[in-house]
Amino acid sequence: MGMQINRPTPLLPASARRTFSILMPTETHWRKATCAEVDCPRYLNGWKAQVEVMTPEQIHLIKAAKYRYRVLAVKPGETWWLFEAGQACFQAADHRIQLGKPELFVVRDGDWRGNPRRTPTVRHRRPELWVEQFSEHQDKLARAREAGA
Repeated sequence: MGMQINRPTPLLPASARRTFSILMPTETHWRKATCAEVDCPRYLNGWKAQVEVMTPEQIHLIKAAKYRYRVLAVKPGETWWLFEAGQACFQAADHRIQLGKPELFVVRDGDWRGNPRRTPTVRHRRPELWVEQFSEHQDKLARAREAGA
């Protein structure tokens, strides 16, 4: 992903935090899919790409892959390639379908900075147990706040 996330500096250390997560990891809960399987709008309707913003390598790959397209020269310096419907789009490698596995209900000490006490992660087998633990934790925090802690 590589996206920079801007977070405020936490007031408490990671060891004083607890993270409740509902996860569906890509590796275990999803599989790659075709454009047709995910009803990709580009696959269904076709799409266009401006030639002036593509690199020569990208243009070569498009031609080598034998995409069906036509060229539309709108005006000097503005040329578009119109790709026919019914062919894989450029983002086809990113298409995914859920495998139908249940979500993972996880509780761990720490936060995005880590688990400094190295306590084991709890993985609940039933969602209602995760909800119960979450509620108890929220109640504990509310009582501490009322007590001025």
